[in-house]
Amino acid sequence: MAEELHIAKGGKEQKYELLYRQVVAMLDNERDVVANMANLAAMIHQTFGFWWTGFYRVVGQELVLGPFQGPIACTRIAYGRGVCGTAWQRGESVVVEDVEKFPGHIACSSLSRSEIVVPIYDNDRVVAVLDIDSERLATFDEVDKMWLERIVKHL
Repeated sequence: MAEELHIAKGGKEQKYELLYRQVVAMLDNERDVVANMANLAAMIHQTFGFWWTGFYRVVGQELVLGPFQGPIACTRIAYGRGVCGTAWQRGESVVVEDVEKFPGHIACSSLSRSEIVVPIYDNDRVVAVLDIDSERLATFDEVDKMWLERIVKHL
């Protein structure tokens, strides 16, 4: 069992390494942030097959839906509310193994079971968040956090 887990983690890391190289090649030559968010959401979504992959942009005092892949999503999220608003407020990534146990979770879809949200910075200010949901519990871990934080720096 432990050996299977090691192989599975190695597989995920290999996918992230390949994805990272693709992100650098595609995004570093494009200056339009919305185009880059759209392509990045598609790249992550296609690579891992997550339930929902997308961005929320900081507009005033709320997060507004940006480019995404997956079913219909919440359009606006208040500062400090839900997993996305909490990641924005804290200025750090938030990994949630079971969204039903996260205080104040916003259920855009009842099929979402776990989530990771990664803030995106422009200098010292959070300007957006990457939000990824899974239909399975405990999908995300430190490997996802580390790679996704590294990837969003290219936006």
